[in-house]
Amino acid sequence: MSTVVDSFGQHFFRLALIEAVMVGALAGAVGVHVLLRRLPFFVVAMSHATFPGVVFGSLLGVSLFAGGAVVGIAVALLIVALGSLRQIDDSSAIGIVLAGCFAVGVLVLSAQPGASRDLSAYLVGSIVTVNTADLVTTAVVAAVLLGILAAFHKELVLGAFDPGGLTALGYPGRTLDTLVLVVVTVALVVCVPAVGTLLAVALLTVPALAARQWTERVGPMTVFAAALGALSGVLGLCLSAAFDIAAGGTIALTATALYAVSVGVRRAVVRS
Repeated sequence: MSTVVDSFGQHFFRLALIEAVMVGALAGAVGVHVLLRRLPFFVVAMSHATFPGVVFGSLLGVSLFAGGAVVGIAVALLIVALGSLRQIDDSSAIGIVLAGCFAVGVLVLSAQPGASRDLSAYLVGSIVTVNTADLVTTAVVAAVLLGILAAFHKELVLGAFDPGGLTALGYPGRTLDTLVLVVVTVALVVCVPAVGTLLAVALLTVPALAARQWTERVGPMTVFAAALGALSGVLGLCLSAAFDIAAGGTIALTATALYAVSVGVRRAVVRS
């Protein structure tokens, strides 16, 4: 326990803690729309597809977020374009775009010195190395994405439950679907410094699943998912400091543990 207390006195740990709270809250809120639209496979695919962008961003000396976001948004738009062809269903479109993306990133990275160390950081994150610029990026991106979700809340929820009704009311259904994919992609990329491209999947799915055990209403579910995401970040980071283990994996496992607790509590309430 003294290790955790001592960590709070270190500047890098305080920065990491702030990043964990912001990333966890953002991913939790966005994850509700991942859950409502049944997009977990899309998130998994994008965690691989954005990897080359993260690598190129690092090699070119720009932020990981910039590189990953540019490639990620391009891939998301390409998936939408491929999905519009009636010969290809959505999962096939995602599979086509995903094929080779991760391999390209690995091949490019493998040609650089220290490839193994960098690969680990990109895949599972290195939250204790975040700096002030990373925090500013996360804060700005979170404000923009949460603002979009709030502004289009009614339309996005209606599109998730009744896409036909949304179109019948005159709303641009395909545009809103694309907007959701872009929001999810950008949220995933901004999680990379904290938990990496692979473990970001956990933050974008598990807190929302846990929140759904407590409520079926979308508004409260979003707030609860954000709170659980932030709590996963804080507890995971503290546990990693206490036991000197990887922060990204610990955060993801903490989120999973909170989900298990939520399921257990719900079952106990139902049985009683």
